[in-house]
Order: sequence, then C-alpha cells, then structure tokens
Amino acid sequence: MPEHIKKQLLAEIAILEHELSHELPAEIKKAVAMGDLSENAEYHMAKQRQTFVNARLGQLKRRMAELSLVNLSNIPRDKAGFGSTVVVYDSTKDEEIEYRLVTSEESDVVKGLISTTSPIGRGIVGKRVGDIATIVTPNGKRELEILKLTTIHDEAGEDLTEEAAGAVE
Repeated sequence: MPEHIKKQLLAEIAILEHELSHELPAEIKKAVAMGDLSENAEYHMAKQRQTFVNARLGQLKRRMAELSLVNLSNIPRDKAGFGSTVVVYDSTKDEEIEYRLVTSEESDVVKGLISTTSPIGRGIVGKRVGDIATIVTPNGKRELEILKLTTIHDEAGEDLTEEAAGAVE
C-alpha cells in the first residue's frame, strides 16, 4: 500500500476515534442533562453522528485491511494491473491518453490517475500491448487500444537501474 494513502487513512481513523471516544460522549451527556430526550434535537443529532462515525470507522478499517493484503508478487508482470502506467489510443476521441492505475483513494481523472475499480480501470486491467479494451461509460462505449504498458515491476526495475547508474557516476 502506498505510504501516503496509509498515513491518510490512519489520520482519518485517529480523528474519528477521538471524536467517538471524547467529543460525542460529552455532547450526549450535555444533551441528556437538558431533560426530555424524546424532543431533544441535540441528543438526536449527537446519536446520529455517533452512528455515522462508527460506520465510517468500520469502512476505513476494512479498507486498511484490504490494502494491506495487496501482494506485489500477485500483480502481473506482462499485463496491466495496479501501479501500471498505460498509454492508450481512444478511437472515440482520436487521441492518445496516459493513465496510471491506482487505488480509489488516489484517483484523480484530471491527472490521469484512474482507479482499478473504475469502469476504465476495470477495462484496462489484465490487458497487454495491442489489446483493445471496450469501456461502457454513461456517454456510450469507448474503445481503448493499449499502445504502451509499464507495470509496477518495470518501474521498480527502472528505479533500481537509475540507482545503480547513480552509484557508478
């Protein structure tokens, strides 16, 4: 899992856990002190927030567990997968586009960072150079031909090669 994503998720978990264990109990206690709970808006709002925070914490912890299970050795070396950079030819738009397949937390379409769970990401995953991915989007079907593929393993190798070249200099 990318380190910055792990830090981001852990930071949100810490904030929510603090709210759940310190701030919300104080709000609920204050609201209870006001009396009749059946018509106490502050009490109901605090309880609703408590339910939301609990649910969000569950989501974040599940996501951390999922991301920690990502095993780089399971990512293919010859096909598009998580961490791959792919140059495609979009016949619908008659242009070449570069995408990087990332986690949903990192996705940013404007920067070409596409989640592996998005329609485009799902269509590209598992494809090789020369393959055509047919993507069904709300705007209709798009055909993307894979022109160039750099996997996460290729990039790791490039980094090692650059380090070795730097050591020689």
